[in-house]
This record gives sequence, C-alpha cells and structure tokens, in this order.
Amino acid sequence: MNEKTKQQTASLKPFIALLHRMKRHFIILPLLCFCATVTAQDSIRHNHANDTTDVFFRHLKINEVKVTGVTGETKLKNSTAPISIVSAKDLRSTASTNVIDAIAHQPGMSQLTTGSGISKPIIRGLGYNRVVVMSEGVRQEGQQWGDEHGIEVDGGSVGSVEILKGPASLMYGSDAMAGVVILHSQPTPAEGELRGNVSSEFQTNNGLWGYSLNLGGNQQGFVWDARWSGKMAHAYKNKYDGYVPGSQFKEMAGRMMIGLQKTWGFSRLTGTVYHQQPGIIEGERDEQTGRLAYEEGWSGHSYGKWLPYQQVKHYKLVWDNSLNLPDGWLKAIIGYQQNRRQEFEEHHHHEAEETAHESHEGELEPALFFKLHTLTYDVRYLTHEFNGWKLSAGTQGMWQQSQNLGEEFLIPAYRLFDIGLYATASKQQDQWTFNGGVRVDHRHLHCGALEEDGEWRFTDFSRNFNGVTGSVGTVWNVSEHMNLRLNVARGFRAPNMSELGSNGSHEGALRYEAGNQQLKPEYSLQADFGLDFTSNYLSLQLALFANRIDNYIFLKGEGREIEQQPVYSYTQGDARLLGFEAGVDFHPIHSLHFENTFSYVNARQLNQPEASRHLPYTPAPRWTSELKWELMHHTHPTVGYHSHHTHHAKGFSADNLYISAGLECYLKQSHVYAVDDTESATPSYTLLNLSTGTDLTWHGRKIAELYITAENLLNRCYQSHLSRLKYADVNSVTGRQGIHNMGRNIIFKLMVPVNTL
Repeated sequence: MNEKTKQQTASLKPFIALLHRMKRHFIILPLLCFCATVTAQDSIRHNHANDTTDVFFRHLKINEVKVTGVTGETKLKNSTAPISIVSAKDLRSTASTNVIDAIAHQPGMSQLTTGSGISKPIIRGLGYNRVVVMSEGVRQEGQQWGDEHGIEVDGGSVGSVEILKGPASLMYGSDAMAGVVILHSQPTPAEGELRGNVSSEFQTNNGLWGYSLNLGGNQQGFVWDARWSGKMAHAYKNKYDGYVPGSQFKEMAGRMMIGLQKTWGFSRLTGTVYHQQPGIIEGERDEQTGRLAYEEGWSGHSYGKWLPYQQVKHYKLVWDNSLNLPDGWLKAIIGYQQNRRQEFEEHHHHEAEETAHESHEGELEPALFFKLHTLTYDVRYLTHEFNGWKLSAGTQGMWQQSQNLGEEFLIPAYRLFDIGLYATASKQQDQWTFNGGVRVDHRHLHCGALEEDGEWRFTDFSRNFNGVTGSVGTVWNVSEHMNLRLNVARGFRAPNMSELGSNGSHEGALRYEAGNQQLKPEYSLQADFGLDFTSNYLSLQLALFANRIDNYIFLKGEGREIEQQPVYSYTQGDARLLGFEAGVDFHPIHSLHFENTFSYVNARQLNQPEASRHLPYTPAPRWTSELKWELMHHTHPTVGYHSHHTHHAKGFSADNLYISAGLECYLKQSHVYAVDDTESATPSYTLLNLSTGTDLTWHGRKIAELYITAENLLNRCYQSHLSRLKYADVNSVTGRQGIHNMGRNIIFKLMVPVNTL
C-alpha cells in the first residue's frame, strides 16, 4: 500500500468508525434512504400537482420561504450557506426552559448546560465566543465566555429563530466562526391592528411556572409593542441524584418598542430589561451517604434563593433605522448594553450574617461582580436589484468596557475597540445565484493590572488583532423541488479576555482557569455542500462540511489543583472538523409524517498523539425520529380531506390537533481529549418523548393554543456529553461521578391570542 493510499484510508477512518457505531444501534437510516429514493422517483415520474392543503409541504416549499435578518430580506432558496428556520409556532410547541434549549434539537445544533436555566448554543461542535447571538438586531454581549453564563434574552419575546451554520465573519466580524443564531422579534402588526397574547407554562419536574403578557399595535404608522414575562423554577430531579441543589432559578423580563413605519422607511427604539437569579450547582456530596450536600433548611421544592447563586441583570437599548432611497436602502442600527453579573458565595454569607438577617440578604456583598458596557453600531447601504445584481457595503464595530467590582477576581478589567469594513455582491441569473464578499477587521484589547495581597494577579498588557475574511458561494435551483448549494468561507476570531487573562477559581464551571497572553487569533476555512429536495410526499436535506481551523483555542487540564479546584489552562493547536446533517421526512398520506435527522461531527487536532488528538467537548452523534399525526380542519362529511371547503363547528371545538411520538438517540462519545482527565467518554442513551397540541376554537374563532409534552417519558437517567455537571464529585456509595440531567418532565403550555382590527 503506497503512502497516498494510506492517507486516503486514514481520512475515511472517522466515517468507517461511525458506520460501525450506527450498526450496533439501529439500521433504520439505510431503510429510510431507500424508501426516500423510491418515493422521490415515483413522485417525479407521476408529476403530482402540489397539495395546497398539506401544511407540511407549504412550510417546506423552499421557493416561497423568506428569511428576514439584519442584512436584509433574502429568499431561503438562494442562500449559499446552510440555514435552519424555527417558526413562532415551532417555538410555542417546543418544551424548553430557555430560548437556546428550544432550538438545541435542530440538526447541527446542541447546547452546553449547567442546570436547567442556563444553556449555551453549540453549532457543529463549536461554541462559546465562536457563536454570535443576535437579538433586537444587535449582537448579544453578556460575557458569553463562561460555562454558566447563559443568553440573557426573554424567550417570550422571540418570534422566530434563524440559524446560520458555518463561518459568518463576512457579515458579523470576529466570533462568528461557527455561525450565528438570530433571534427575531415578533413581526410588526399591520396598519390599524391591535394585537396581543397571554401565555402561561408549567413543568412538573422542576415546578417551572412561567407567564408572558404582550400587547402591540399599529395606528397610522405609529407602531408599538410591550411585553412583560416571568418565570421561576425549583430544583430539578432525577432518580439517581434526587433533587439537585442549585438548579433552581428565577427570571423576569420586560420589553418596550415604539417607532414610525412610513413609506420613507422606519425608525424604531427598543428597550429591554432582563433579570435572572440562577443557582450555582457545586455538586458536593456527603461522604457517608453519597447524597448531594445542601444548606440547612433547604428543600427541593423551594423557589427561594440559596447560597451560592448568581444575580444577572441585562439592559439593552437599540435604535434601528432604515431609509428608502431612490436606488437602495440606507440602514443604521446602534445598540447599548449593560450586563451586571454577580455571584454570592457561602463564606461571604457567614461574614455578613448579622447584616443579612437585618436586611433580608439584600445587602450581601457579591464575591464576583462583573459589569460590562457594550456599544455596537452597524451602518450599511444596500442597492436595489439591477440586471440581477445586488450590492452592499458597510461598517460595523463595537466598544466594550468590563469592570471588576467584587471581592474576588477571575478575569481582569479590560477595554475593547473593534471595527470592520465589508462589501458584498450577489448575482441572479436563470436558475443560478452567485454571491460573495470581503471584510477587514481590527480589534484592540487592553487589560488592566491588579495587585492583590502584595502579588500581581493580573498584569497590564495590550493586544491588537487583524483579520481579512470573505466568502464565495453558489446555488443551483435544479427544479422547483431541488436545490444544490456550495459555499467556501474564511472565518476569524480574536482571543477573548477570559482566554488571554483568566487567573481565578471558576465556581460555576468547577475549575480554576489560567489564561495565556501569547494566544494567536483563530482562522478557519470551511467548505459546505448542501442538497434540498421537497415534494408532496417527501422532504430531503443533506449538508456536508469540512472545516480547517488554525490556532484553535481550548482548555486543557494540567493535572494539579489550586484552591481545591482542578487547574485548566488555555492552549491552542491546529484542528480540522468534518461532519454532516441529514434529514428525511416521509409523509405518504396527508396527515402522517415520519421525520428523521442525523447530526455528526468529527473534530480532531492535527499532528497529535492518541490521547490529545480529539478536540474537547465535541457533541455526540445524534439521531432523532418523530412520528406525527396531524388532524386537519373540520370538513364537510361528504368532502374528502383534500377539499378546501370547510365549515366552522358550532360552540367549543378543537382544531389543528396533532399527536407525535419522538426518539432522541445519542450515540456513545468516545472521541474525547483524554490528557490529564480533561474530559471523559459518555455512554449512549435514548430518550422517548410524546407531545400533543391543538387550537381551541369557539364558533370557528381561535381562542387559545394548548400544548402538552412529556419529555424523557421513561425517566431515563443520563448525562449529556456537553453537561459540565458530569465532572462534579463522585458518589461514594454508587461510584457514579457527577450529576445527571433532568428526569421525566411533563410540560403544559397555554397561549390566548388577542387580535382586533
């Protein structure tokens, strides 16, 4: 065997290993692909007309789906990079404890969790500061470098979600190497419309109770929208750990938007406030009983705050403008955010015990207190289409200041200045779409020195980072039902201050972190190939990607302890990621859908020995399957289900009823970074979910939406590979390490709309 053949064989080993692992668990995917091929050929051969009463087909008809993002309106079929859309209806019907949890089951998506209230988005195996989250049109900045730092956005205010997979540095600058999660607000009401809703939710496992009140309107171009939401949950439980101390949380959020929407364009001012009090799960256990340790007087059913806990406050003000010009649009959006993150710990409570009793703990001094100011701007010009061409150019950037106001320190205070210039072009011709662009970025970081107890905890230093990025891609609309897409993009990410300057115990992540001031910026080059096919009876999606990252930054265990915490330091090396997402939805009859998706990522360091060849915290391969039965609108008894002729039932009735059963199968993840026990393998597990939903009507008018979901119906005790809690203390009685995820959970959701014209 020559050297070239050996290299080719080695490159196929990840996929050969995957096939062997899949063979041990199930054989359904090959059967589905066979059925899909036969059905597709049959559909094309007979050239069936579109069934316009098929809700699923209308939803997946790519030619008619539109996506509205911060870069303008574009048709989904003309996107060269892979995109997933989560509609408002999907968000309402999905069981979740936060907005990232609601979208984490999308193909290629996953989440890193530290309890039920905190989730961080992972796209194709990459997360933290490699994923940009956009909310209210600006990038959400809430110190997202921390494991236990969630996304400070009220899920009730999110109207739909757009997930861009792959490097998006061209339009979003540094940090968008993995992709972008765009949280769209509710659409503006039509002229003369007054619209609102009242929604509530209850979950049985952690006693989560939530509500959201919304009212908005549009009167002669004056638009406004107001929302107030609340949520609280006690500790969640599972059959191995019982109730998990520190997993309780409270959340309150408000939003107010006012603006003008005229023929000349629009101008809107939006303010949001978000308060959350999540507990901190320490995972300590009693050596004799193996039970999780908890404070005296604590109860698993308590909604109160118990030390240690966080207090997070996020404030945002966004001014969004669009001016219609003769040949295009001038858009400008400016946002200010303030993030206040406090951590209260046990020993500070004892030091201030008397003060706490007198002032109801409200005057306790926080151990950690980060205060982050962020100012973002984005000004761009987009042309109207001329001869199939569309052009755009703009500048965007960010200014930040982070302060340490607590008694303990993890990262230094710093200042950041960021600016980027970009230009893009797209061309449509017949069945082809071409687009591309180039961008230049500059980022400056300055760290402030800090002396503590006669020693320098942080030293003064400055770093400058420059990046040139771009992308080029094409889409071929082969037919009304099929699209092929190809995209190549270069990504750029400057190291964040946590990676450069950390020096402290990270209680919520259960480790001591040490930064590295010599880190270089990350650069990636990714190629994407996609295929989409839709018909009356079948939908197919396939997305392949190959990603090469230079100077990949990650945490590595050092095999020692400081302050009784394992020490992890930041290092870097070259990496490559290969993977795919595949989906098959077969609906042979009008109301029955059988949907299957599979997501896989193989992430490796290059030129490394076996123990360190895999990148840490790579999601396990995941297969999801759902069988869904949809009952359509009431029809006349003599008319078949294909008819458009409907009548409204008198009195109270249930409409658009569906029932579904789903499986989530996570394969064993043995591709781990094993040096100094940085991470451990995670066994496979399968979860069974059931759900139902319906519109409740009165004399044909919808008065409510009701959803009931049973998650983890069989009460399986498992640990997600991306849960940081799996590395907590070992149970001395059972020998099991860490804390397990939530057990069986039944969720009830009710939404009552209010619409008047």
